[in-house]
Amino acid sequence: MQTAGDTAARVRKGACWFCYQNCGVEVTVRGNDIERMEGDASHPASRGHLCPRNYAWNEFHTHPDRLNYPQKREGRRGEGGWKRISWAQAMDEIAQKLKELKDRHGPESVATSGGTNRTDDWARRRFFNLFGSPNTMRTHVICGLNGFMIECCVFGWGTSPDLFNSKLIVSWGHNVGISYMPMADKVWDAREKGVKLITIDPRFTETASKSDHWLQIRPGTDAALALAWINVIINEELYDREFVEKYTVGFDKLKDHVRQYTPKWAADVTAIPEEKIEESARLYATLKPACILWGVAPDHLGRASSAFVHARAILRAITGNLDVEGGNTLLGPGKSFLTDADLELNDRLSPAQRRKQLGSERFKLNSWAGWELVSEQTLRYWGKTPSSEWTAFAHPPTVLNAIKTGQPYPVKALLVLANNPLLCFPNTRNTYEALTSENLELLVVMDYWLTPTAMLADYALPAASWIERPVFTSNVATNWFIANERPVQPSYERRTDFDFWRELGLRLDQQEFWPWKSLEEANTERIKGLGFDSYEGFVHERRIHIDPQEYRRYEKHGFGTPSGRVELYSTMLESLGYPPMPSYEEPPESPRRSPTTAKQYPLILINGNFMPFHHSELRQIRLLRDLAPEPIVEINPDTAGRLGIREGDWANIESRRGKIRMKVQFNVGLDQRVVFAQKGWWFPERTDDNMRGLWDSNVNVLTDSDPEKCDPVTGAWPYRALLCKVSKAT
Repeated sequence: MQTAGDTAARVRKGACWFCYQNCGVEVTVRGNDIERMEGDASHPASRGHLCPRNYAWNEFHTHPDRLNYPQKREGRRGEGGWKRISWAQAMDEIAQKLKELKDRHGPESVATSGGTNRTDDWARRRFFNLFGSPNTMRTHVICGLNGFMIECCVFGWGTSPDLFNSKLIVSWGHNVGISYMPMADKVWDAREKGVKLITIDPRFTETASKSDHWLQIRPGTDAALALAWINVIINEELYDREFVEKYTVGFDKLKDHVRQYTPKWAADVTAIPEEKIEESARLYATLKPACILWGVAPDHLGRASSAFVHARAILRAITGNLDVEGGNTLLGPGKSFLTDADLELNDRLSPAQRRKQLGSERFKLNSWAGWELVSEQTLRYWGKTPSSEWTAFAHPPTVLNAIKTGQPYPVKALLVLANNPLLCFPNTRNTYEALTSENLELLVVMDYWLTPTAMLADYALPAASWIERPVFTSNVATNWFIANERPVQPSYERRTDFDFWRELGLRLDQQEFWPWKSLEEANTERIKGLGFDSYEGFVHERRIHIDPQEYRRYEKHGFGTPSGRVELYSTMLESLGYPPMPSYEEPPESPRRSPTTAKQYPLILINGNFMPFHHSELRQIRLLRDLAPEPIVEINPDTAGRLGIREGDWANIESRRGKIRMKVQFNVGLDQRVVFAQKGWWFPERTDDNMRGLWDSNVNVLTDSDPEKCDPVTGAWPYRALLCKVSKAT
């Protein structure tokens, strides 16, 4: 390992973690100083390409506002009073408080909140399984894991698109043109080879602009379109008859079930012309192989979410586009290396404690109950389980309500890493009330900055970034990983989250379960089965490992479901008390479902990420802020004209939960009934406000956390397709 005393320049192979994609970088280092950083052309995914975020690495790494030392609150929460303390003092005091709370209220009284997978997630779950608390929560419930779990119920594992061999790509609720640059490169390469592209999105996006077909759907009605596709494919006998007969069960029930979902009906619901629905369904069924990209937007629809994800899984199966070259493949878990699940020590959390997980009695699939059901099948079929940190978590709105009310039992401590709940969780007012409640005796935040959430913390701890830690790139659905080095050692007193959980564990009688002193040691353990005794040696010799891919595995082994077939009628969902086939439901707040509310709030609000930021990050970085200095709401110019609003005006956006302000930008590619607001806005430069403008332009002020409006299967909350009104701001 390189030390700070080295003087020779070295090139380190790292990975950017300003978003999920982990694009490869080559970092020229002298001692512990970075001389240059550039795209790594040898990286198997990004191939040397970088987005604008990475060019701000130096400003990010050396920014004067970075949290560099542990801080302890002085005064009341949110007043901005801090005292610098040592790491030892911080960890001693936090550990002692956790022990007291465990003794008084039980381990379940301690919860943790995680975000966009910027951390070593297995370490969090390992600590909490050993501590005895089931209450780990994160944003995965609106970030794609619903699809993985439902696909596990339908055909035994989550899918990945095989873009290289596809003839048709469907981008559904996913704008790869700005959010997934390595995937976008592959899609554009495919387009140059003549591959067709269908984009389904309420906005005319960067991806839609490069598509053969753009279906401008009414927000929140994705399940209606998917069910109508199934209707067309079955009625016109475009399904893969051989696959359906040999490898599925429940087809006759599905055929009867989707008779009601005709293209004519769907056209009325989705605002997509009937002929376009039929044409696109035929194209997907006949131009094979075809794949549907993973996208998070359908997870943002509350009660309307899981039906779409379920219908999408069925589409992949009945067309024969499942687990074939160019379709959506079933990679299975990594078998020759240690996955996150292998490191989590899930067997250490007792069944009795698992049943205490908040929200699990209602939202069962993405809970310990759902994990156990799925794991029974994956262990039998694949020999491994999914990661519990990715798939079995407490329901965030339910945890926050428990903090406020003490029901069904008290939650007294919250440990927040790689997360900014005041910006990312729904109904900011509700989150704020929970985090400022006198019932919450301990709030710890580990972050790069004093975010609005960190401003309320009892302890604010400095996090090491991807520039200062090795990145092991993998995910719950894949059989591969990419190994990346730590470019430099952490500056000041920044630490990785692995250090945080390990240090807490050592203080709370978990010593025997934390044998590694660094992430490099832990990662070396993960790859021992590949014949390497050095993690860094693997990085430089191989960088990437992929277990052998076996297309059409089902021909020999069937599928990892109770029947051994694709379950178009899902017995696993049925056993949890949920519908075994998807049915259309309007979003919990829509013009059709809530006509009275729509009279007062006549517009449909959607929102999402945008370049150059990622969620609520990077607004301190001047290089990036110059590209997007102010929060933007997009609106159709005809709608704006009726409201007396001009482009460049500031406008109020108001829902039943609250009101924010954003600057107006015209978009003729939006339906006149729809507005698009950028997510994640706060203002680090606001020194006159300890909450850094939290309430000004944060779209989650407008969103809803009511459990009644969350998806009954997965717990996904309504983040898009909400009703709002817009007016000119004075």
